[in-house]
Amino acid sequence: MQFNDYKKMKKILLGIALSVVVLQGCKKDRDEEEVVVVPIADQNAYDDAAAIKFMESNYFNDKGVITAFDDTTDTDNNYPKLSSYPHETLPSGVIYIVRTGAQPDPGKAVADNDIITLFHSTNTYIATNTDGNINFSNQATFANSTSTGNPIVDPAYYYVKKSVLEKYNKDNNTTVGKEFFEIEGLKEGLKYFKSFDQDNSADYNLQGVIIVPSRAAYARDSSIYGTVYNDRSFVFNFQLYKTQTRLPKDD
Repeated sequence: MQFNDYKKMKKILLGIALSVVVLQGCKKDRDEEEVVVVPIADQNAYDDAAAIKFMESNYFNDKGVITAFDDTTDTDNNYPKLSSYPHETLPSGVIYIVRTGAQPDPGKAVADNDIITLFHSTNTYIATNTDGNINFSNQATFANSTSTGNPIVDPAYYYVKKSVLEKYNKDNNTTVGKEFFEIEGLKEGLKYFKSFDQDNSADYNLQGVIIVPSRAAYARDSSIYGTVYNDRSFVFNFQLYKTQTRLPKDD
């Protein structure tokens, strides 16, 4: 290769290298621009507004399952909105909705550390604001007993056993607390309901809803699920099949 040819080839290779660097830099800039962190106060406001809108746009079907109103038909016009049922917003932002005619009589109060059997269909959402339109979006299933037919017994997101927490910390050399597992808003909301006393094989008739805003769930903290549920609100649609007093051997 002649010296002049070598110089030309060197310039070409240098130009290609510079082009790659520029393209990578542009991609990095685009990626950084796409990451938008919503201020916590704004996210909390979105959660609250989206929950109210959710209550207006959904109803209970005949089995108590949350169902969205369908604008293309009038077959659901006679169903009352979720917001028309007895409900309350707690200071934490948690909303509980009681489905009339679907409560146990007399039922059993729920203790913080009870072993609960929970039949539920629960989704999580991120409350978003698109041009002033606030909604629950990015729906993801958390649990779906209506699909499996099975209630969930003693879930750690209600009460994490001491033995489980101690083992996790020992195995991972950590000092995480209960909030690493538990959804505080679920525990708070269930205090306003009573449990049935029925077998796991019994047919379901869901008794209500607990809407847990992200700040009363896993917020922006790392949890047993990692960061999957950061900024996500939970909508628990459930029936408490039974509760049992937790004995020391069960903890």
